[in-house]
Amino acid sequence: MDRSFYLKDTLQIAKDLLGKYLVHESSEGRTVGRIVETEGYLGVEDPASHAYEGKRTERTEDQYRSGGHAYVYLIYGMYHCFNVVTRGEDEPESVFVRALEPIEGKELMKERRGLKEASGKKILELTDGPGKLCMAMGIDEEDSGKDLCGDELYIVWPSREEDLDIQTGKRINIDYSREAKKWPWRYYIEDNEYVSRKDR
Repeated sequence: MDRSFYLKDTLQIAKDLLGKYLVHESSEGRTVGRIVETEGYLGVEDPASHAYEGKRTERTEDQYRSGGHAYVYLIYGMYHCFNVVTRGEDEPESVFVRALEPIEGKELMKERRGLKEASGKKILELTDGPGKLCMAMGIDEEDSGKDLCGDELYIVWPSREEDLDIQTGKRINIDYSREAKKWPWRYYIEDNEYVSRKDR
């Protein structure tokens, strides 16, 4: 993706990222996952955003970069979360990547997740959640701020575009955000087994 892809409307990018491939070229090897679930966060006007009302800390500084950079943070002291920064510099909006479908490097993903002998339905646990996908893809806080237009951590178009049945739902685990917890800014590919949670 070139920079212009990441400078558009954040909610549109959250939908457009579905079906694209997240690639991580690390010293351990190459891993690729198809993005199947995202959430949009609209910065200073979004009570669920880390940048709500212009809040700016050392932890969230990478969210203020120009679109097309990674924003990675730690939750519960143990799980990393990967976000795609959108819009222009000092417009701290982002897309949270919630789930991936493993495409390449599955053995390395299983090793990182401690699921080396996994098969069948157990394979779904590789990347069906934000913390899981970061562990499987080898993404951590050291990757925060990296340029997604570079050659180490980046997003690419699939070799063949397909029509997707995109569903919309409420964002997950943001009960602290008052009315924002009801906003339908979560997007996922219908019937994909790796989606973390389906709305009923």
